[in-house]
Amino acid sequence: MCGIVGAIANRNVVPILLEGLKRLEYRGYDSAGVAVINGSMQRLRSCGRVAQLEKLAGERNLHGTIGIGHTRWATHGVPSERNAHPHMSGGVSVVHNGIIENHEEMRAKLRALGYEFSSDTDTEVIAHLVHSHLKLGANLFQAVRSSTQQLVGAYAIAVIASDDPSLMVVSRMGAPLLLGLGDGENFAASDTAALLQVTRRMIYLEEGDCARVTLERVHIVDARGHVVERPLHVSQLAADAIELGTYRHYMQKVIFEQPAAVAATLECVANAASIQPGVFGADAEQIFANTDQVLMLACGTSYHAGVVARYWIESLAGLPCNVEIASEYRYRETVPNPRSLVVVISQSGETADTIAALHHARALGQPNALAICNVPESALIRASNLRFLTRAGPEIGVASTKAFTAQLASLFVLALVLAKQRGRLPKDKETQMLEALRQLPAWIAGALRAEPEMAAWAAKFARCEHALFLGRGVHYPIAMEGALKLKEISYIHAEAYA
Repeated sequence: MCGIVGAIANRNVVPILLEGLKRLEYRGYDSAGVAVINGSMQRLRSCGRVAQLEKLAGERNLHGTIGIGHTRWATHGVPSERNAHPHMSGGVSVVHNGIIENHEEMRAKLRALGYEFSSDTDTEVIAHLVHSHLKLGANLFQAVRSSTQQLVGAYAIAVIASDDPSLMVVSRMGAPLLLGLGDGENFAASDTAALLQVTRRMIYLEEGDCARVTLERVHIVDARGHVVERPLHVSQLAADAIELGTYRHYMQKVIFEQPAAVAATLECVANAASIQPGVFGADAEQIFANTDQVLMLACGTSYHAGVVARYWIESLAGLPCNVEIASEYRYRETVPNPRSLVVVISQSGETADTIAALHHARALGQPNALAICNVPESALIRASNLRFLTRAGPEIGVASTKAFTAQLASLFVLALVLAKQRGRLPKDKETQMLEALRQLPAWIAGALRAEPEMAAWAAKFARCEHALFLGRGVHYPIAMEGALKLKEISYIHAEAYA
């Protein structure tokens, strides 16, 4: 849920940081903060909205040519100003996404060295670690690399230090982080949307990467300490894709974007006379021909989409299909099948548990992976030899909506392709299914016209403390998704029952 923005430029970066944080508000947060260097380190933090932070920055005339910003969703420590990022140690300032699993152990070691803690967060451990390495004579880049090698868990971090005001150091492991390249200025963020205001040229860091970011260049070292060049991507995401527009809130916006999201996802088959395996990649036909089982790995909403698809794949294609919660798959003994098609499903393509589950499946001798994903440059896409992009656009909200619908459309196409390859899809049925897919966006738009009626029902249900979603067969995972949505959005207790 947290968001990171960093910038180094020959101009005041405070407006860049604040605008970037605003563009990450859709992810949900409870506090925000920025730190900039202007002779000395200047930090500003507040609970509540970024607008409040922006007001404080204006009142204090905050200014700097290098800085980092963060929106926080509390994990370790309650929502409060003292727990908000950035966290500092001496002249070092750090922002962090993720969870450091060994923070208690590191906290004890740092206390023994004389460090005092002013927050309850795991992030403050990182700031003190970096500072401790600087005291031993390391430069900032070396200090960050040495610190990350002591951490257990997931992190994306950006670090600046008042003694080195021309350098920002960033690193990631298990949490997304990217670099934005400008002209004589460079940036870092946890999400592409945060940087569209300043650049479209992006570099996506890989697991274990650590990067030096200066005005003129970026220098990346991989987990083994080797200097590497990561591919440059030009983002095609429209800058206004994350604007609220005329909608009351972001969730309403993405709900009403479902027809367009599904239409874009199905564009590759909408005008086709037949369904071809090539939509999943150049090697798809050969891989599908050698597939005798499907294994789906996903979490949360994506897992529910996979459970729906199991009904389709088994009934249409006649293939056995197992659907596993990715976070659990690694922790039990399974019976691997080298002829399995491993389907990994994730809106962001950065879900750490799903990525880890994919690597585990491959380590067990299951090499063929298909990623169903919404982000073309994501880690999951890069790790898979087959891929299908949902093309739903940015999911601006905490709860998945249009991404789920687009995943279902994608998985139905997969079921049809597998069925056809196995000789189980007669031409007349294929034509019928293709026509249904073409009509799907219009059918969704028709369902959305019931919003006034749904609002009236919602007003009645808002007083309930419990909800039970009923579904049978393919509708059971839909009931599971409905229960999840109600819990996520309203905090009303909800369960699904078949």
